[in-house]
Amino acid sequence: MKIADIRKSYERAELNEHASHADPMLQFDQWLHEAIKSEIPEPNAMTVATVGSNLRPSTRVVLIKGYDARGIVWYTNYDSRKGSELAGNPFAALQFHWVELERVVRIEGRVERVSAEESDEYFHSRPLDSRIGAWASPQSQVIPNRTLLVTNAAKFGAQFLLNPPRPPHWGGFRLVPDCWEFWQGRKSRLHDRLRYQQQADGWLRERLAP
Repeated sequence: MKIADIRKSYERAELNEHASHADPMLQFDQWLHEAIKSEIPEPNAMTVATVGSNLRPSTRVVLIKGYDARGIVWYTNYDSRKGSELAGNPFAALQFHWVELERVVRIEGRVERVSAEESDEYFHSRPLDSRIGAWASPQSQVIPNRTLLVTNAAKFGAQFLLNPPRPPHWGGFRLVPDCWEFWQGRKSRLHDRLRYQQQADGWLRERLAP
């Protein structure tokens, strides 16, 4: 089969203005819980897109670790490529793709660091190996081989034992949304797309052509 011939018909559900929430965070909360309840693989996985100083975009998959009225939170190495790009251009886009539910959520907005207290709390909730790994990996840097990572992990494991502190270069980011889009696959490629844009008095909800 030619790759151009691969296609499917989307017929699981619909998304309309009357049945959706006026607040996009509530709509996201509903869809995320439905994805979790459906037991699809990694419903908490999201793509993060940033733009560097050379204006080249880059994407990577991370895991959402929290959300509330303030925004969407994930954790990473601040010295990584995404961390460096966000330091220079603090805007990003997120995307959730729940294939089995034929749904996509896109979120855009400004990104800020979470507080040190929030980062500390989450860091100390992680498994020990993950906490050591945050020290062992110089994320996004060129390394000679995997041996470096294993050696670093052993070194920091011996140094910190069961209580590694949070590295100063590691912590959380929060994207503060100003634009959301909810996409529900529909038959004949006539998909449902609802966009929410932040206005001075709340959220403007509009339907976009697929």
